[in-house]
Amino acid sequence: MPYRILHNPRCSKSRAALALLEQAGLDIEIIRYLDTPPSAAELTAILAAIDVPPAAVVRRKEARELGLAPIAADSDAAYVAKVLAAHPQAIERPIVVAPSGAAVLGRPPENITALL
Repeated sequence: MPYRILHNPRCSKSRAALALLEQAGLDIEIIRYLDTPPSAAELTAILAAIDVPPAAVVRRKEARELGLAPIAADSDAAYVAKVLAAHPQAIERPIVVAPSGAAVLGRPPENITALL
């Protein structure tokens, strides 16, 4: 099973995270989440595995621009996943998921080394 990266090629942090994975010689599945948005169920699983509160994976500026209500710091994963599945442009990037199911937010990209 490959490492998966929720990737936006226009984002410098996402490109840096992908470069780290490639330099490590890993099998990688690149998910361009704006083209192929993850489902609420997929996002719920990622949020359960990531070591940050669910609200930390919401891009505040994009959420505001989309007219979304602010996501509270203590919002539950299912709610955040539902919002992000409907509005993938509000997903903070990059997110990397290891074959084990562990996940990290790649901001800064060096966070990814914890999965390697």
